[in-house]
Amino acid sequence: MYEHRKQPLATKATFYQRVLKNIFIASLIMLLCILIGVAGYHYWGEASWIDSLHNAAMILSGMGPVIEIHTVSGKLFSSIYALFSGVVFITNVGIILAPAMHRMFHRLHLEE
Repeated sequence: MYEHRKQPLATKATFYQRVLKNIFIASLIMLLCILIGVAGYHYWGEASWIDSLHNAAMILSGMGPVIEIHTVSGKLFSSIYALFSGVVFITNVGIILAPAMHRMFHRLHLEE
């Protein structure tokens, strides 16, 4: 096997700093994704800006669509965006929970 040096558990301040950093990263990802959705629904779905924002936010949060799309390009975009949004949601949950899970596993490893 291999030997490794056990690192001490990070301080609470360092842990909270990591949590905030990951929340910030997840928020940036969500902002980028909502901008993609707004632009897509507006240009391909021919929805107004506010309806595009509303629909993108609802899809990205997993609540479902709120406007009816009439164009073929809009329906194709909506389908791809819905699949994309599911992956983004799961990814962001992982990003936000990563520091807590790392700390938990680190603490369990130190107790061995």
